[in-house]
Amino acid sequence: MSLRQGALRAACVTTLAVASLLLISACQTPPPAPVVREVVEALSLDQAVAAATDSLAAQVKPPETLLSRLEKPVKRPVLMDPSLDAASGQQTALTRQLDQKVNDRLRVHAAQFDVLPFAQASLGRAQYLLVGTITRMDNARGVFQIHLAMAEMKTGKVVAQASARAKDENFDTTPTPYYRDTPVLMLKDRVVEGYMRTAQTAPGQPADSAYLERVAATAMIQEATTLYNAERYQDALGLYRESLATPAGEQMRSLNGVYLSNWKLGNVGEAEAAFGKVVALGLASKALGVKFLFNPGSTDFWADANISGPYQLWLRQIARQAAQTKVCMDIVGHTSHTGSEAFNDRLSAQRAASIQRKLEAEAPALVGRLKSSGVGFRENLIGTGTDDASDSLDRRVEFKINAC
Repeated sequence: MSLRQGALRAACVTTLAVASLLLISACQTPPPAPVVREVVEALSLDQAVAAATDSLAAQVKPPETLLSRLEKPVKRPVLMDPSLDAASGQQTALTRQLDQKVNDRLRVHAAQFDVLPFAQASLGRAQYLLVGTITRMDNARGVFQIHLAMAEMKTGKVVAQASARAKDENFDTTPTPYYRDTPVLMLKDRVVEGYMRTAQTAPGQPADSAYLERVAATAMIQEATTLYNAERYQDALGLYRESLATPAGEQMRSLNGVYLSNWKLGNVGEAEAAFGKVVALGLASKALGVKFLFNPGSTDFWADANISGPYQLWLRQIARQAAQTKVCMDIVGHTSHTGSEAFNDRLSAQRAASIQRKLEAEAPALVGRLKSSGVGFRENLIGTGTDDASDSLDRRVEFKINAC
């Protein structure tokens, strides 16, 4: 063999060896580095968001191989569904702040993702869906719990989940305009419940089906809600109605949006018809919470007509729907965490009894099918005792369906 042939043969062997190494490197995945999914120590909000978001990103980071280093990284589109307060099912100033911080962290420190707005136009592009919750912890005063999860759109499985705790830095938990104005509690809506379950689902497990199957309609509802928050009530009404026309669009949030938009536009008849559908859906799910606000220490409704103006409409529809469906109901009064326990127990029971009398006056067929009681502040959802818009859900009346 000549010197030239030998050199050629050595070059071929070297090329084959390099190719083999590349192939092995591409096929073998090194064991992933351990990822801390939950940070227990209470941090500042910025630190907590960084810890949870970085953990989430690390769990879906592609394996580092020789070939992947040679190729230009492909960004993975992520759809962010706005986060919720897990105690109330509401969007608040704090959940908006969380969304912005998570979004910013992903854009700067997770180059593998392309964060998309939660809108219908983004649905066809999204590979992943990101959900999150933040809420005040009951057993840790001054601490909020954050949960984030990322699900793959194609398979419906959660691919990453991370949690962290944040110290209360005088967080603003005031509801956004839509949730401030809503007369009903959204917590029992199956889509809202499914969203919050998904935020705590372990990797490898399926995201909640009731939530995931309705993501397209939910995106439309969120767009309508953004319009409502911007006081574009006519545009919001059109989009809420459009969402209701879709197979998955009949949700508490869309029906409630039709009611709220019509009320803001002065369409009282349409608003009452829409509220009747809200009540019917609540009764069908065997739980309906309504925000009746009373004067302090009294069973009289709040004196400001801007707040209590629609209450007669609400009572009429609750009575009418309950009579038509021939249900039996427990009417449960709640108060905020202000004053003594004994005082609030008595006051909440008196307010529930007042509502019972009003419903029976509207629909005499309900006499004998209603019971009233009060639980004071023992079932607070917010628990701050501020007695303002941020804890209005604590001063609610719930209607629980029972067998007659």
